[in-house]
Amino acid sequence: MPRPKKCRRVCSLPPSSAFLPVDGGAQKQPVILTVDEYETVRLIDKEGLSQEACGTYMEIARASAQLIYASARKKIASALVDGLPLKIEGGDYRLCSGTDASCGFGGCGRHRRCCGQPDKHSTGGIMMKKIAVTYENGNVFQHFGHTEHFKVYDAEDGKITGSSVADTNGSGHGALASFLRGLGVDTLICGGIGGGARTALSEAGIQIYGGVSGDADEAAAALLAGSLHYNPDASCGHHHDEEHAHTCTEHGCGEHHHAEHHRKEQN
Repeated sequence: MPRPKKCRRVCSLPPSSAFLPVDGGAQKQPVILTVDEYETVRLIDKEGLSQEACGTYMEIARASAQLIYASARKKIASALVDGLPLKIEGGDYRLCSGTDASCGFGGCGRHRRCCGQPDKHSTGGIMMKKIAVTYENGNVFQHFGHTEHFKVYDAEDGKITGSSVADTNGSGHGALASFLRGLGVDTLICGGIGGGARTALSEAGIQIYGGVSGDADEAAAALLAGSLHYNPDASCGHHHDEEHAHTCTEHGCGEHHHAEHHRKEQN
């Protein structure tokens, strides 16, 4: 008997499921890219993961990830070179619930499906339980590494059911991921954030919505409503003295000057 295919874990369905040529090629036979093939392209080409890391996230062997990725690239090349429509559908996959201990994205699943069979427990919505917002004077604070307070919202069925303000007690960016995880947070809304902090939050299973400004309460409500304007590539724009100059992608926002920042505020 042939060995059954292992269900490949996918973070979420693609935002666009079809791409059509503008020169009349829409009538041609489309190239079908499966959802799991799409996921390998997203992880390897967009997120920059290795094939081994891609396999880990999808819960398949590196060799399987390599074969799926090669098939995906060939199909995309055929669509581009021959001017064929490209559709993304089908495949053997399940959508991540965002609650798996090994999930590196945290809160990423929008639905859950295994090998084409819908999960009867799926709500079809964004499964969030606790949302943290970098907080200062009612607004979204813009430098994650210098955050002194988070406003934490409890959410259920797409609505905010309660909130509280948590003091970080001077924790630097390196400890903030653990601090948030300890509060049970699965989603973060913030302004600027460095690469090191992104990595730590990802490893803690916390989904990030960066580049957000304005009223914190409104941002949390907009996220649950699916209307939040954010920048997935938002970085920290905080400047440091030349003596300790570094990029935020190297250390995260505010690592060297966190204590100095507090001293200046007290003066």
